[in-house]
Amino acid sequence: MPTVPKTARPEFRNIGLGDILRYRMPLAAIVSILHRISGALMFVLLPVVLWAFELSLRSAQGFADVASVLGSWPMKLVGLVLFWGLAQHFCAGIRHLISDICPRVVTKQAGRRSAVTVLVVSLLATLLVAIHLFSGA
Repeated sequence: MPTVPKTARPEFRNIGLGDILRYRMPLAAIVSILHRISGALMFVLLPVVLWAFELSLRSAQGFADVASVLGSWPMKLVGLVLFWGLAQHFCAGIRHLISDICPRVVTKQAGRRSAVTVLVVSLLATLLVAIHLFSGA
């Protein structure tokens, strides 16, 4: 019986920390990662938001205190980041629900289109809120 020459098997490695910056992820993966980041951001900031909401409802002075703190430029930026997190998480969540409900939309092309849609809608909504926040209105 003739011997079959051995061929080199392909090597598949896990991505190391040094490889992350050079690795090119698909847009759907980026949106998925941003979905997790935005959810974590909202979770971490939830106690602060609830505290400010409770303080603003306690009295007129509490409302004035919260309004003066939230009216500062750095806090407007924090609020804008929080709004981006909400918009990104909401849009990506709708994307995940649609892909769970309609399995026929789970293709590479549909995933890329829906990822672009999520990014565009969440960034446009954030831009509109930024214009409203920083225009002095």
